[in-house]
Amino acid sequence: MSIKFEDFYQEELTIDDIQDAMAKGTVTSKELTMYYLDRIAKYDQGGPKINSILEINPEAIFIAEALDHERTIKGARGPLHGIPVVLKDNIETNDYMHTSAGTLALENYCSSTDAFLVDKLRQAGAVILGKANMTELANAMSTTMWAGYSARGGQVLNPYGDPNLFVGGSSSGSAVAVAANFSVLAIGTETDGSILSPATLNSVVGIKPTVGLISRKGIIPFTYSQDTAGPFARTVRDAAILLGAMVSVDEQDPATHKLKEIKIEDYTSYLHIDGLKGARIGVFTHGSDGFYNSDEYDGELFENAVQTLHDQGATVVKDIEIPAFHRERNGAVLLYELKHSLDNYLSKLPPQQPVHSFSELIQFNKDHADRALKNGQDRLEQREHLPNTLSNPEYLSARLEDIYFSEQQGIGFALKKYNLDAVLFPSYLGSTVSAKAGYPTIAVPAGYMESGRPFGITFASTSFNEGKLIKLAYAFEQATKHRKVPNIY
Repeated sequence: MSIKFEDFYQEELTIDDIQDAMAKGTVTSKELTMYYLDRIAKYDQGGPKINSILEINPEAIFIAEALDHERTIKGARGPLHGIPVVLKDNIETNDYMHTSAGTLALENYCSSTDAFLVDKLRQAGAVILGKANMTELANAMSTTMWAGYSARGGQVLNPYGDPNLFVGGSSSGSAVAVAANFSVLAIGTETDGSILSPATLNSVVGIKPTVGLISRKGIIPFTYSQDTAGPFARTVRDAAILLGAMVSVDEQDPATHKLKEIKIEDYTSYLHIDGLKGARIGVFTHGSDGFYNSDEYDGELFENAVQTLHDQGATVVKDIEIPAFHRERNGAVLLYELKHSLDNYLSKLPPQQPVHSFSELIQFNKDHADRALKNGQDRLEQREHLPNTLSNPEYLSARLEDIYFSEQQGIGFALKKYNLDAVLFPSYLGSTVSAKAGYPTIAVPAGYMESGRPFGITFASTSFNEGKLIKLAYAFEQATKHRKVPNIY
């Protein structure tokens, strides 16, 4: 059966398009939800089998119907009323969907609570459409696992060009679901590059917020110090709306307590078409030779982006230095915090679940090796015998050094030294130096290579400067309008 949809339904619908149509009675949330389910059936799970969606919310249509009725009786709650949103599979929901982080061990786990951010989205009127596939355990499984692969969900494909094209990770499915129009919006998570990477590689907008802007409660963890959720959208405006809906103090997450002393902003107030005028932006071009010779870099497209900044009235400061970028990377924080945080998370699972510790997870995978260990689990095994106290001197030294170098010799150092508003990086080159400091970054499309492969740029700043980054990215987006619809038919 092929369902016919009227002319309103297009591949690049924005929140404003949809809200205007709903207000006029042209379309309902139920019809919109059915439209995206139809596309998922035809192109994600059928046809080219992009495979970005891991699970559908069986209540999605009922939720949409209820929101349509509420709109008729009371009016819309706000811009997200009736808008479908997909969640990465490491974000808990209190419904009939599972939360597994792509693992077989948790494929039957249904949370008894919503993640704090999910509760915020429901309050805003969003329709939780389903869960997105992801790199298993946020890329904590194996050094040979391809980005976008999970034992539970299989491989996510990049919707642009060659199906073997690198899709980025670990929030692969979330980015692709938006890029290929299987949802209006999606939520991903990042420890280091997991939002920025798939955003730049799939030609969508991704925001990696300040750690603590969005509650971490109800997310299967990787670290304590660097984890955050963030939005994906096809436009900067939509990403700004989605980000704002999730920001709030959570008494159960100390990282958000800083917001008690900070005014929670309306990020749409930063959407100025002339937002680059008068800005000072530093351009970082001192990455490794390996990056500049990789398939993820295009010198001409990056120079075009820099020229756009200049043409739009920004002062461009080239060849800036960020000392912390070149510091030898110490992986101790990620080593120890994953063991500690995941061990504690698993220990609190209901008794009927098959694993309740880090070691039990490793053994479960061995017992189901034919399905669970296609790529091995060397990253888990590397951590298995680490202490579970976070008192090890190697960890403590690394954590303190991360804070010092990332804050004193990282992005903040560059902003102060060169009197900048933000730092521009090609692709997601600056993800690590920002992640270690917990600083925000926004990714925005910046064109396509000759092969058709997407290229993106990222703007980075210091804590709680999301508004400024949105302002810069929006002005760049409006000046270039680079994003193109992928050809998946």
